[in-house]
Amino acid sequence: MPTPITGEMSVFESAEARFEIAARKLGLEPGLYQYMKYPEREITVYIPVALDNGQMQIFTGYRVLHSTVRGPGKGGIRFAPDVSLDEVRALAAWMTWKCGVVNIPFGGAKGGVICDPEKLSKSELERLTRRYTAQLVDWFGPERDVPAPDIGTNDQTMAWVMDTYAMHVRSATTAVVTGKPLDLGGSQGRREATGRGVMICCDKAVAKFKMKREKCRVIVQGFGNVGSNVAMLMHEAGYKIIGIADIHGGLYNENGFDIPKVHEWVYGQSKKLPDFPAGGEKMGAQELLFRPCDILIPAATENQITAANAHRVDCRILCEGANGPTTSHADSTIGQKGIFILPDILANAGGVTVSYFEWVQDRQGFFWREREVNERLQDVMEQSFDQVVHYAETHRVDNRIAAYILAIDRVARALKLRGFYA
Repeated sequence: MPTPITGEMSVFESAEARFEIAARKLGLEPGLYQYMKYPEREITVYIPVALDNGQMQIFTGYRVLHSTVRGPGKGGIRFAPDVSLDEVRALAAWMTWKCGVVNIPFGGAKGGVICDPEKLSKSELERLTRRYTAQLVDWFGPERDVPAPDIGTNDQTMAWVMDTYAMHVRSATTAVVTGKPLDLGGSQGRREATGRGVMICCDKAVAKFKMKREKCRVIVQGFGNVGSNVAMLMHEAGYKIIGIADIHGGLYNENGFDIPKVHEWVYGQSKKLPDFPAGGEKMGAQELLFRPCDILIPAATENQITAANAHRVDCRILCEGANGPTTSHADSTIGQKGIFILPDILANAGGVTVSYFEWVQDRQGFFWREREVNERLQDVMEQSFDQVVHYAETHRVDNRIAAYILAIDRVARALKLRGFYA
């Protein structure tokens, strides 16, 4: 995806800015403010990997544990060339607030390795994953820090993490990671969970404004796990998907797309999305964000909607499928335009919610049917949506700050109950 213009806040600075606003609105005590603002632990590891050509390469990896106040850390592992400690810090903090919004007993964590997974063989990725895990094995665990997939990683990656951890602790500990293959204790419904959560939030917003699914024009930026699943689910539910994009570019068609055929083109035939036959007007992935629609779903990477381009966003509902797609400098413009924001820490919390369900199932050794998983997810997401909207109306803020207030309040109350160990 295109990188944002210079001069914008980093993702960490954006996360901090929103925390500051919500903390002031909430009247957070100075001591609690200081405790909750900073992560509990940051770890940098240097990972030696033997490449297939016999050469040794050192990769830099990170793991940030933001909070364990409400439970073990929870957060993905990202393999990407642009991974930075600042980004991992921000994502770890967002996970704390995300878990607080949907009221599940986890804190936030995040990990990443600076690499290009497209340029590494499967065996190289396995060696990289196992060495990264081995260097963090004392920090991981079902009651400490539970990783999951993220950009550049998948269920196979989690299987390698789980196996490496199991070899070190001499115990088959399936609950050490989530997002695993079903054959290793993964959960039904986990792959679609983030996209399904996005759709549930859109459904609630559409109902709030007395709109009809069939008349809603939807643009989805990003066609990875989140974007492709939300596009498929919303297409099946009757929404008209008029814009789609991935790293290769975007397509716009006012008549809508046959999303199952697009999915087959990209994932079944391994072809580039912009080359989809009769796909409509081609354009850049970021340019697609500014076409008129009823629901806009940025589901790609951070910092896509900035202070410099927010005035061009033309939608009724902005539902953030990605983490941090809108910078904090853009928030005021989005608010002034009267756009109903469904912030990332609410909208894309379906993934961590079903990760929690997977963790619970692993720990009790009893697994639920997909219908049960989806029903429980719907209950959590609908209740969380209602609570965020209520907080927004009560505190006279937008939904983003309301979500932060709700999450910070829950973490603060847990912290007060636990007290400070000294």
